[in-house]
Amino acid sequence: MKIQNIKNPEELLRLIDSCEGKVELVTEEGDRLNLKSKLCQYISLTSIFSSVKKIPQVEIIAYEPEDIKKLMDYMMKG
Repeated sequence: MKIQNIKNPEELLRLIDSCEGKVELVTEEGDRLNLKSKLCQYISLTSIFSSVKKIPQVEIIAYEPEDIKKLMDYMMKG
């Protein structure tokens, strides 16, 4: 799923931390970073999220239905 207009990446990472299953970030090159890993979160924050103030769009894959719902709710509230 594509998440758009991320204004607060730290809030998104806290949400991902609360997910039960695997959650991945798909890079522009097609690599998948495990966002449940603190190392991958750090890499994401320093390389992807720090380059701009607001992230226009990222692709995130969640595997558990409950986690997908959490992410969808996040997208809907903006």
